[in-house]
Amino acid sequence: GKGLFLDNAAARQPNHHFVGVEVARKFAHLAAERVAKKGLTNVRVVAGDGRRFLAQFVPEASLHTVHIYFPDPWWKKRHKKRRVFCESFVQDVARTLRPGGDFRIATDVEEYFGVMQTLMASHPEFLPQPPPEPNTPEHDLDYLTNFERKYRIQGRPIYRAHYRFR
Repeated sequence: GKGLFLDNAAARQPNHHFVGVEVARKFAHLAAERVAKKGLTNVRVVAGDGRRFLAQFVPEASLHTVHIYFPDPWWKKRHKKRRVFCESFVQDVARTLRPGGDFRIATDVEEYFGVMQTLMASHPEFLPQPPPEPNTPEHDLDYLTNFERKYRIQGRPIYRAHYRFR
C-alpha cells in the first residue's frame, strides 16, 4: 500500500527492521517517500510481487512477523491465480518465519478471507490465535492501512486473523 502501516510500526519499534513489498510501483514509491520524510532508517520498500519476493529473496527462518493487509482480491475468476494468498505463499511464510513467529492478516473481502482461512486450516504448523481486536481510531494514523481507513469510514466489515508458527 502507501506505507501507513510501515510508517506507524517502524516509528513504534525502532529496533525492528521492516520490509514492505508493494506490486504497484506508484504506491511503493509513495510508501518509500512517507518513511523517508520521517527519517525512518529501519524500513525498506520493495516494488515487486510479494509472492516472488518471499520465495526468492527471504532466507529460511529469518522473519519475526509477516503481515498481509488488504491484498488485491482479483475478483474475476480468470485472475484469481494472481492472488498473493495461495498455497505456495503460505508454504513460503512457513519457510521464512522463525519458530514462534506471527502471521497477521486483514481484508475487507469475506470470500477471500474464507479462502485464507481454508488454506491456513490445512497447515497445522500455524496455530490460530485470538483474533486481533479492532482498534477504535482516534485519528487518521490509528488505522492499519489507507484501505482500512477508507473501508471503515464506509462501514464495511474488516476480517482479521492472527496465527503463530510452531
